[in-house]
Amino acid sequence: SGVAWNESHHCRLLAGLVPDQIQMCRRNLEVMHSIVRAARHTKTVCQKTFADMRWNCSSVQRAPSFGPDLLKGTRESAFVHALAAAAVTHSIAQACTSGELPLCSCGSVPSEVPGPDFRWGGCGDNLPYGLQLGAAFADSPLKSSKPGTQALKAMNLHNNAVGRQVLSDSLDTKCKCHGVSGSCSVKTCWKGLPNLDEIASDLKSKYLAAIKVTHRLVGPRKQLIPKEMDIRPVKETDLVYLINSPDYCTPNLHLGSLGTQDRQCNKTSVGSDSCNLMCCGRGYNAYTEEVVERCHCKYHWCCYVVCKKCQRKVERYVCK
Repeated sequence: SGVAWNESHHCRLLAGLVPDQIQMCRRNLEVMHSIVRAARHTKTVCQKTFADMRWNCSSVQRAPSFGPDLLKGTRESAFVHALAAAAVTHSIAQACTSGELPLCSCGSVPSEVPGPDFRWGGCGDNLPYGLQLGAAFADSPLKSSKPGTQALKAMNLHNNAVGRQVLSDSLDTKCKCHGVSGSCSVKTCWKGLPNLDEIASDLKSKYLAAIKVTHRLVGPRKQLIPKEMDIRPVKETDLVYLINSPDYCTPNLHLGSLGTQDRQCNKTSVGSDSCNLMCCGRGYNAYTEEVVERCHCKYHWCCYVVCKKCQRKVERYVCK
């Protein structure tokens, strides 16, 4: 992240790039800031999205040296590929809007007729440019001669496309009001993308409903089809995976499981962060922690808030 990205030899500094990505880096040096930013966002957003699950995406910190949980065609791998593909497109599309990139600018004015209460204006996110460059960068390792089975490459290409599709579907109308004394007599609107957390939340729902597939000849070419014959065909918006994941309860380096010992759990929850599910029935230990919070806040005219600091004891629970 500290690289200036103003010399083509900087492209050699990123570990794990395939030749096509290095070529793209040399031709589009100015885009590399957006790509590095996307990688960083993928890590933080993935861990935030799965903080309440046994698999909490901590292994993404090792990128590009992934462990078995992200290399062997699991549903966790499906989620990370989809999120990363969405993140790189998202980052480039918004970099166009903010004027960071010389070869692109605001998204084009929408073709749909504006409503009676608004007009098109502002600077929309340039999704087409983001999709073009994002797909070229994210998909090139899966189209290269880099080692990996055809089934795994097909799975990852499919999931990358799902991430971009979820992002495209999220493009929404955003508006700003204009008028006398804060009234909204005129609205200027544009098409913008939500933040990556919302995309990750949609992809998490797809992760939970992911379809186990096999790579099989259907007619003249191989396709990803459901492993179970009674499941409906795979849609373009379904995440897919090849092998079952471990339960992530106990450490197993061979499977990429870190286990949940010492993970914090929620004693009152009945969801995935509950002490029963998070600790896999092993039980939990309780301890007390002192936290310092802002309290007794008062607003002073004009215009600031003064607060005191209060200490209180909080009970925490960690898995045995």
